[in-house]
Amino acid sequence: MKAKVIYFLLAVSGALVSCEKVSIEKGPVDINEDVLSHEEIILGERLENPYKTENIQAAYAALYPTKARTDIKTNKLYVRFLPLDDDEFRTLERSGVELIDHPLDYRIEKEGDWYHDPDIADESITWQYAVVPKDYAFPEGIEYEIVDECYVADEDTKASGDIDWDAVERESYRLTGNSDMIPETKAGGSEKVSVKPSGRITIIDPKYCGGKPCGVSGVKVVVNSFVKFSSAYTDREGNYEIPKGYSSSVRYRLMFQNEKGFAIGVNLILVPASVSTLGTSGPEGVNLIVTKESEDKLYTRCVVNNAAYDYYERCSSDDLDITPPSGGLRIWIFRGLEASSAVMMHQGAVVSLGAITEFLGNYAYLVKFFAPDITVGAKGKNELGDLYAVTAHELAHASHFEKVGTIYWNPYVRFILESYVLNGGITYGTVDDPNSGYCELGEMWGYYMQSKIYYDRYGGAYPSFGTSYWFYPQIFRYLEERGFLPKEIFEALAPEITTRSLLKDRLLSLYPSRQRIIEQVFDRYK
Repeated sequence: MKAKVIYFLLAVSGALVSCEKVSIEKGPVDINEDVLSHEEIILGERLENPYKTENIQAAYAALYPTKARTDIKTNKLYVRFLPLDDDEFRTLERSGVELIDHPLDYRIEKEGDWYHDPDIADESITWQYAVVPKDYAFPEGIEYEIVDECYVADEDTKASGDIDWDAVERESYRLTGNSDMIPETKAGGSEKVSVKPSGRITIIDPKYCGGKPCGVSGVKVVVNSFVKFSSAYTDREGNYEIPKGYSSSVRYRLMFQNEKGFAIGVNLILVPASVSTLGTSGPEGVNLIVTKESEDKLYTRCVVNNAAYDYYERCSSDDLDITPPSGGLRIWIFRGLEASSAVMMHQGAVVSLGAITEFLGNYAYLVKFFAPDITVGAKGKNELGDLYAVTAHELAHASHFEKVGTIYWNPYVRFILESYVLNGGITYGTVDDPNSGYCELGEMWGYYMQSKIYYDRYGGAYPSFGTSYWFYPQIFRYLEERGFLPKEIFEALAPEITTRSLLKDRLLSLYPSRQRIIEQVFDRYK
C-alpha cells in the first residue's frame, strides 16, 4: 500500500471551494462531525486566482473607472517549493514561509488533511505551496516555481483612503468566475462586509472540568481564501480571532504547531506538524467540540496538544519550577504502537538507526526526513487521561534531557531501545544490564512526574505508574510526601548522576539537614 493512503482528513464532506452563500450576519458556525470525511484531498478544476495582480487591477477599474490607480502592483508571490529533505524544509520555515502541501487555486472536490502530488514519489516530500513577499530572498539551492504574481491589500491599506478594497476583492471574485464564494450582503449591498473569523476550539474530558468543554490550547488556526492567508493561536480556553478580515468564504485548518514551540506530527506525513482541515465556511468563523467519539487522529492530537501545553505551563517558576523542554520539540503520535519514547533526536541525541528501525517498524524511514524528539504510542490508551499521562511522562524526560544533555542521553536512549529490541518488547531491560543506571534514574523521574501530573489533574487515589518495574519512582514520591519540592528533586538529576547511589549522595550533599529522610527512603527501596 502506498504510504500516502494511510493519511486521512478532517473536513466537511462535500464542502467544495464553491460553497453555498452565507449571510455575513451569522456568528461562528458549529462544525457538524456527522458529515466529516477522512480521505486525501481530491482536486478538481483549476480556478482563476482573483488575487492575481492583473485581476485586482481589472476589478478596481470596473468599480472606479474615473479614478486612475498606479500603485496596484505586485506585492505577493504565489510560489511552490520542492524541498528535498528536513534541512531544506526547515530553511524555508526559518525564512518565515507558511507552507501548505496542496495548490491554492483549484476547486476542492473532496476536502482533506493532506495531499501528495502524483508526480512526486510517495517517500519524498511533496510540492509545498506558499505566499511570500515580492522581495522574498529565495534560499539558494531549493527548487521553486513562481505560480502567480499577486496583489493582496493589507489591513492598513484597507483602512486608509476612500477605496472600498473589500468591494474590489469581491468584484475580482466575480470577474474571475468565483462569485459563489462571496457571502450575501444586507439589503442594498453597499456596506463593507469584511469579517475577522473567530470562534472556539474545545475538547471534552469527562473526568475534568465537570465534563464541560475546555479549550484546545495554543493550537494554530490557519485560514485562507486562495492566496490570502492569515492565522492565530487559540488562547488557553480555545478562543481565537484571525487578524485579517475576509469578504469571501474561507478554508479553516488546525495546525498542530503550538504557540509554546512544540509541533505534533502524524504517521507517515512528511511534514513536521500535522493538520486537521475543518472545511470551508463563511468568514464569521467556526467552532469545534472534540470528544472521544470524534475522528481518532484529531482526538489524539488535541489530547497530546493539551497535555504538552499544560506541561510547559506547569514548568513555570510559580508551579513546578523545573526546566521546560526545548521550544522546538517534535512530538510524533503513533496509533499502532503501545510504547512511547523520548529519543530527542531533533535535539541532537544520537540513536542507532538499527534500534530505531526495530522500535518504529514501518515508520522508521521517516527518521531520515524529520527526526522526532518524543514518540507517543496511542494504542491501548482508551481513556483521555491515559494518553494525557503518558505524554506528561515523555515531556518529563524532555525536561531531564535539557538538564543533562546529549552525553548523558545517548547511552540512556540506546539502553531503552536495545532492551526493547533484544528482549521482545521489554523496554527497561534489567538492573544487571550495562548502563542500567541511566534508565533507572530517568524512568524514576518520568514515572514520578506522570503520577504527580495525573493526580494533580484528576485527584482520587494517587496513581502508581511504574511501580511494578525494577526501579523505584516511589523514592521521589516518598521525598515529596516528606516536604521535598519537585524542583529540589529535579536539581539532584545532574549530568554526572548516573546511578541510584550517586543520586543518594547528591541529595545528601544538596540537603544535609534532611539526611534522615533521604537515608530512610533509600534504605526502604533497595
